Amino acid sequence: MSALEPLEQARRLLDEAETAPSLDTLASAVALSPTHLQRAFRRRFGMSPAEYHRSRRFGQFKAALREGAAVTDAVYEAGFGSGSRVYEHSDRLLGMTPASYRAGGAGASIRYTTTATPLGRLLVATTTRGICAVTLGDDDASLERRLADEFPHAARERVDAGREEWLDAVIARIAVDLGWSDAAAPAMPPLDVAATAFQWRVWNALTRIPAGQTRSYRALATELGEPKAARAVGNACGNNRLALIVPCHRVVREDGSLGGWRWGVERKRELLARERERKPRLSPLKERAG
Repeated sequence: MSALEPLEQARRLLDEAETAPSLDTLASAVALSPTHLQRAFRRRFGMSPAEYHRSRRFGQFKAALREGAAVTDAVYEAGFGSGSRVYEHSDRLLGMTPASYRAGGAGASIRYTTTATPLGRLLVATTTRGICAVTLGDDDASLERRLADEFPHAARERVDAGREEWLDAVIARIAVDLGWSDAAAPAMPPLDVAATAFQWRVWNALTRIPAGQTRSYRALATELGEPKAARAVGNACGNNRLALIVPCHRVVREDGSLGGWRWGVERKRELLARERERKPRLSPLKERAG
């Protein structure tokens, strides 16, 4: 029996469990010691068994919210014993409170600005907790419509004269990382982005791809220890709202063709060409959403 088989068995048990089993119970079921299981599972999947189970439950919770379920109903449909456990982790995994997520950002206050880049217009948006969107487009109107679609019920305010510190920092960081400026790169502001634990793993892996290089979806999934998760990697890339900050443009099809990019395949082609000419400096994301 290979060393990976007990870990896959443990993952299946977590997928099927309504209530997270204790580490001792899970270890006994797969014939490993609790200490070895904890370490090996984290090394294999990037999180502990308890974190993996919680992430799966949050995925079900978010789906119920998107379908219009009341927060209380969604809590119990997803297998959480109480609402307090959901709110304890909602800032990191939803980017906002569950009620606000269900209501399309209701109660959130978003400030944004736009600027010109060699790839078109760039929009950067922030909440009081951190950066919530970085998008590229042909004109400000289309970028603003996209922001409104993403957060239909949030209060949105355009800020141009005297931009806020976080907005300026992101624009300056992108300019330096992609070779549009030779100034010192400022620190990346905190993020306020709804994401699952698996999406964070994919996004962090994307930031580790050297500038000017690419990976296929399958290759990236294999690097994450999930060789059959190419489609899930693609979905994580598709859910990325942080253009350039999370470099999903570095993922291509198995045959090396560019495939799609939510901000335009021609922009993707030009961006990769620019990166091959000049290697920008990008730092891995911290697992922080707010």
